[in-house]
Amino acid sequence: MRVDLHTHTIFSDGEVIPAELVRRAMYLGHDAIALTDHVDMSNVEFVVTNLVKATELSQDYIRVIPGCEITHVPPAKIAAVAKEARKFGAKWIVVHGETVTEPVMPGTNRASVENPDIDVLAHPGFITLEEAQLARDNGVILEITGRMGHNITNGHVCNMARAVGADMVIDSDAHAPENLMDEKTALTVALGAGLTKAEAEKALHVTPYEAIKNL
Repeated sequence: MRVDLHTHTIFSDGEVIPAELVRRAMYLGHDAIALTDHVDMSNVEFVVTNLVKATELSQDYIRVIPGCEITHVPPAKIAAVAKEARKFGAKWIVVHGETVTEPVMPGTNRASVENPDIDVLAHPGFITLEEAQLARDNGVILEITGRMGHNITNGHVCNMARAVGADMVIDSDAHAPENLMDEKTALTVALGAGLTKAEAEKALHVTPYEAIKNL
């Protein structure tokens, strides 16, 4: 059983509606899933309020957590967008980190890990040791991602997180149903990034459950 805390639906650039994504995750053995479509200041209300409606699926399927991924927002405006997302009902906030495959504005990682209102810094590229320490200090989880391209720096992220004791989580960043990861695939991503078996166990079966238990 597992939890996936970074996924996308048709409310941004995903391929399927929430009900289908949730059902497919349930079929793969998930306990919970966070729907975290891309937002900036222009669409945060529309996206989050619609994903909140998807929590009704929890009555029949697995636990659904409404959230968002703050994406390509200037670092100085990330906190304001996060605040708006919370106002509209987001229970889980991811920030699109400084992946090496996209021109994310420098300073995005720093602005995210300094903000305790952020839950996960996704695919943070060449995150620095200082930024990883801030993530630990502020309770921001660092993502080890299954997303092709973004996962190029998984090993570096693992090393930085390990050096300072920051929490890690294994997410799919799914944009299509086939991107969802079952237990075996998620474990492969974790071990491939360099996590030990003990670290992988924590990232898969401890950290995500602890993170959402009081939402």
